[in-house]
Amino acid sequence: MKKIAIVCDWLTNLGGAERVVYQLHQMFPEAPIYTSLYNPDKLPQFKKADVRTSFLQKIPGLRRKHQLALPLLPYAFEQFDLSEYDLVISSSFAFSKGVLTDVGTKHVCYCHNPTRYLWDESHEYLRRYRMPRVFKWLMQLFSEKLRIWDRVAAERPDFYLANSEFVRQRIQKYYQRQAKVLYPGVELPESLKLERQDYYLACGRITAQKYFDLVVEAFNELKLPLKIVGEGPLLEQMKELNCSDKTEFLGFVSDQELMELYAGAKALVFPQAEDFGIVPIEAQAQGCPVIFYAKGGALETCLATNEAGIGFAEQSLAALKEAVLQFEQRKKIDHLKIKEHVDQFSSQRFAASLKEILFSFWGN
Repeated sequence: MKKIAIVCDWLTNLGGAERVVYQLHQMFPEAPIYTSLYNPDKLPQFKKADVRTSFLQKIPGLRRKHQLALPLLPYAFEQFDLSEYDLVISSSFAFSKGVLTDVGTKHVCYCHNPTRYLWDESHEYLRRYRMPRVFKWLMQLFSEKLRIWDRVAAERPDFYLANSEFVRQRIQKYYQRQAKVLYPGVELPESLKLERQDYYLACGRITAQKYFDLVVEAFNELKLPLKIVGEGPLLEQMKELNCSDKTEFLGFVSDQELMELYAGAKALVFPQAEDFGIVPIEAQAQGCPVIFYAKGGALETCLATNEAGIGFAEQSLAALKEAVLQFEQRKKIDHLKIKEHVDQFSSQRFAASLKEILFSFWGN
């Protein structure tokens, strides 16, 4: 029996990367999970997992504001002793790929993206995030050193898996490493509800790079019903920005409630450029069309036809409004075709493909 360890950046809120870690945990339930910070209140599904945290866990407040720990994260991951394991699987979009492993240990990195705020989105990150000036100054001060560390750390995994073709290209550009594409898996429903209601839906972690402000402003002007699901540092700011009595902020909802919201929505509004984007897959699995920003992983996952969703070319108020108005003119939506489109992204397919890759890798 091979001894396996799972490593991830942090476990503080439920998102796409955390769902992948949970799938890895389900595949290898005996494998401990090493991470910088863990908030069990936000992620009860890991209650029975063997989660091992770094020294950062003992610092008050960091479980809620992990961004404050950025300069210390490289050091935190290098402190983990993984010498007893035959295989390390890192699920990384930031620093977890930088763990140190023995010569005899094989390290497979499932990469969600090269660290966005250190490479091509570094300026956008500082521009869009509402944070004290001193914090922005510190980010600029540390970015160069973190970028150097990140590039060096990218050499440590033996093998890369990318969660999309878009990410595979970014791994090649910024890390000069080859990667094999393996799409994340999503739990897909067996049946489809066809009872649509009169509202649009936006959901996710409410942060600057998710462009919820664009959605709120667009629906302020369109005066169409909108439900927003999610929590995050910019939630109150979005509530202040909203001036429509047709927009509802639902906050955190259970997985079952979210599936019902997907099943009832006219369309999901997805204005961000994601590496892959599990939310559009979940929505389409419920037959829900997606109005999406036509860049990144959405181009690989979202169905855009005359009877499905629609893409828009730029992250602007005018472009999003135009896309929604075009969608409003649709006479017929093929919800079953939308659901069938995402069958290729099932969790069963992900698990089977990953095991095949790992067994092949071990054999070499």
